[in-house]
Amino acid sequence: MDQKKFYITTPIYYPSDKLHIGHTYCTVATDAMARYKRLQGYNVKFLTGTDEHGQKIQDKAADAGVTPKEYVDRIVATVKDLWKLLDVSYDRFIRTTDDYHVETCQKIFTQLYEQGDIYKGEYIGHYCKPCESFWTDSQLVDGKCPDCGREVYDAHEEAYFFKTGKYADRLLKYYEENPQFIQPESRKNEMIAFIKQGLQDTCVSRTSVKWGIPVPFDPKHTMYVWVDALSNYISALGYGNETYHDYNKFWPADLHMVGKEILRFHTILWPAMLMALDLPLPKRVFGHGWLLMNGGKMSKSVGNVVDPVVLCDRYGVDAIRYFLLREIPFGNDGMFTNEALINRINSDLANDLGNLLSRTVAMCEKYFGGTVAPTGAATEFDEDLKAVVSAMPAQVAKDMDELLIPQALQEIFKAIQRANKYIDETAPWALAKDESKKEQLQQVLYNLCESLRMAAILLNAYLPNTAPKMAAQLGLAEGELSFEELSWGKRTSYTVHKGEALFPRIDVAKEIAHLKEEDEKRKAAAEAANKAKAEAEKAAAAPAAEESTVDFTHEEEIDFDTFCKVELRVAEVRACENLKESKKLLHLTVFDGERERCILSGIAKWFKPEDLIGKKIGIVCNLAPRPMLKGKYVSEGMIFAADTADGGCSIPFYSDDTPVGARIH
Repeated sequence: MDQKKFYITTPIYYPSDKLHIGHTYCTVATDAMARYKRLQGYNVKFLTGTDEHGQKIQDKAADAGVTPKEYVDRIVATVKDLWKLLDVSYDRFIRTTDDYHVETCQKIFTQLYEQGDIYKGEYIGHYCKPCESFWTDSQLVDGKCPDCGREVYDAHEEAYFFKTGKYADRLLKYYEENPQFIQPESRKNEMIAFIKQGLQDTCVSRTSVKWGIPVPFDPKHTMYVWVDALSNYISALGYGNETYHDYNKFWPADLHMVGKEILRFHTILWPAMLMALDLPLPKRVFGHGWLLMNGGKMSKSVGNVVDPVVLCDRYGVDAIRYFLLREIPFGNDGMFTNEALINRINSDLANDLGNLLSRTVAMCEKYFGGTVAPTGAATEFDEDLKAVVSAMPAQVAKDMDELLIPQALQEIFKAIQRANKYIDETAPWALAKDESKKEQLQQVLYNLCESLRMAAILLNAYLPNTAPKMAAQLGLAEGELSFEELSWGKRTSYTVHKGEALFPRIDVAKEIAHLKEEDEKRKAAAEAANKAKAEAEKAAAAPAAEESTVDFTHEEEIDFDTFCKVELRVAEVRACENLKESKKLLHLTVFDGERERCILSGIAKWFKPEDLIGKKIGIVCNLAPRPMLKGKYVSEGMIFAADTADGGCSIPFYSDDTPVGARIH
């Protein structure tokens, strides 16, 4: 009989910077599910990886003075180190820069184009650079990106599009016939509403971004994010390449674990692509909530992030894993605070679990030299303890099947708490004083060991460092932390070995004070560094006062809101000519991304028309039209220019990969 298979994936993370605790949350949850399925006897394939192309990384690399590949190599190394630190048991790590993935994506893109599901068109809309997302007017919130709240700029370029709208009816039918496909239920309702308002075709290529997978039949285009990123789930199994040969065995995926902000792409675009390719759809897609800090989404670009490496170094890996898995309502947003973390460590891990193990082992050693076995001398509390502990595996299994990870952990700790109560009820220290109750005392301690053993087996999926430590103190062999051993009375005796405390208790007041002090130091150091950098840059940029030829007379001060009214954009010079009416002025025809406009500029002394044609320049584009040369011409803006030290003129030019119409900030 073939072993049952289970294919589970995280999203592939964008390595524009080091990952934070929010990314850790998703990966640790996925790891817990993968470990649990292995305990159940499944042949598990656990995939994670990195999404390495796009404009943001292209710009980050340029700022760092390295190639995009060199830049992502550095970040990916930190990602793998983080997953190693957190004991993430992935089976395969995919990078979208891997040759085999590139091969698969190009085959998929070509097939979709040849069968008419991808076509060439022109994109006109709004683009958010941090999110690398296109938006329509109706999708913007107060004129800004609906995901991150930042400014968007107008985009206008040739692009290929996937016919997403073609599959709207099939998607709705699939949702109806497969009610478990999108979870939680509330997210499914959001997707249905999104489709019913009308699906637009999806932009799947760019010409203005060079760092990406080239479209094989049109190499001036690179694949834009989603065909590239989403295809990782099948390219990593060998679909469309010969590097791996797992596709037929593991596809369709049993579970895609993703953040709610990308659920739409995984439950609308990805299934539509698979339908177009005539491939099976994943069985479930779960959109988890955000990890919030101070009421807002944790984000690298916003700067309100928590470094998981720092937390693990201070509190231990399993403490951080437990907090993320137990504290955050799975599927909803959760809040990260230092207080919540410390209190959870103290109450659940130190007081309940750690104290139970420590007390049990200590009493076994004190009263029986470390070895206990069942005697049959029961107390009135035994059956209730057995009932709670024996019910634990089935309830945990039910919760995990329903992706209720916090509830599954709650069930385990319900049994642990019941065992602690059992100690208070049976009072072993009192039984030890009565020689006639020695057998009863031994039975009590055996029952406690059994409770801890069964808890350790299940905790192995969530706390992979702690469960083996529990097993060692209980005298269990490595192979005994298995589902086959998960029944009451399976072990007939225990020889325990006292070890270190699993989770030392933390002094909350002192720890919070320490963290606050460290945070203030970090902020002060960052402010000082930023100030020093700014002063150094200012000093380096400014010439000596006696050498300066710059006119430092100033205009009247304006407020920020007034400045924000000035609209600055990149424009392309399409034509330029001298004017017979003026030796000073050049007549420029520029394209601002939406239309051509005329600008007259007094730079003819320093520039010839051929110096400017085809160049991308900065313009003020919301300046009121100004009639010039007795009304013969109307100038519709101003160009950026600066005086030089020798009395000349300098114009800043933008690179070829800067989109026409891009906002200048």
